[in-house]
Amino acid sequence: MGQLPIIRLIDGLNELVGRIVSVTAIVFAAIIIYDVVMRYFLGQPTRWSFDVTKQLYGFYFIMLGGYALRHQSHVRVDLVTERLGPQARRWTEIAGYLIFFFPFAWIFARTSWDFGMTSWNQREVTYGALQLPVYPLKMAIFVAAFLLLIQGISEVLKLLLAKPARPELMEPLDVR
Repeated sequence: MGQLPIIRLIDGLNELVGRIVSVTAIVFAAIIIYDVVMRYFLGQPTRWSFDVTKQLYGFYFIMLGGYALRHQSHVRVDLVTERLGPQARRWTEIAGYLIFFFPFAWIFARTSWDFGMTSWNQREVTYGALQLPVYPLKMAIFVAAFLLLIQGISEVLKLLLAKPARPELMEPLDVR
């Protein structure tokens, strides 16, 4: 079954973002290793590594939400849906997106936009010895919320268009 171009676009965007952002884990791990070497072997701890790694981890964690949804990696409670047939399972998934996911994702996107713009307009920085800008990270929260929201749209479209012969609906269509 061919996918709609919008599904390929959204899935491709979240796949690209996920692969790029995953490199952040290597960066913050390298900074932590650098700080450990500086602190315990050379006796010269850094003043900046904790704040930088904390921000990088926050960026990493929040930006991978859409990617995780694309790969069905979020935690699920399948106590009810595991007993349903393929059609009932599919419609239960769609109802779950409409009743729970989309309202949450919309509120998340809307409030994170306000949150990010307030920080951006103030050019907010961290406090302490090193004043790192916070506003790019807070704007990334909005970008992550938007990516999550559009990935939800893609997942619902896949559910609506799918005519599965098997109940493995939770698996992305391109993996089957």
